[in-house]
Amino acid sequence: MQGLAKSIAWDGEGATCLIEVTVTGADGEAGAAKIARSVASSSIVKAAIYGRDPNWGRIAAAAGYAGIPFDQSKLQVLLGDILLMDGGEPQLFDRSTASNYLKKAGEIHGTVVISVSVGDGPGRGQAWGCDLSYDYVKINAEYTT
Repeated sequence: MQGLAKSIAWDGEGATCLIEVTVTGADGEAGAAKIARSVASSSIVKAAIYGRDPNWGRIAAAAGYAGIPFDQSKLQVLLGDILLMDGGEPQLFDRSTASNYLKKAGEIHGTVVISVSVGDGPGRGQAWGCDLSYDYVKINAEYTT
């Protein structure tokens, strides 16, 4: 089933990369999955990924508006292996390295890995999406049924 979910996201018209979101530390599996879907489907996250912008705030916001309660002081966000946020606080990171990670994924139609930890619970969930490119918008705006 995961293979099909990835394939659907990967095949987004005009997409340049797959986005894989893993959420851990939620109180339950359903909550973790809902947060992961919220991040993976967020237009502002998708646009930031396409724009090669390692914007931790957009990821944190998308996790927050999933509607699953979590302690913000335990929030951790990683982009690949680059720590963007820890303990609910933004971290110092090499923005150029993070942007290049996103750029490389887009150039090779690769995968951007986003890891979010929301606490100490046993819940874990994953979701997949694609970036939001100009071509994605153009193709889908012109599509008719």
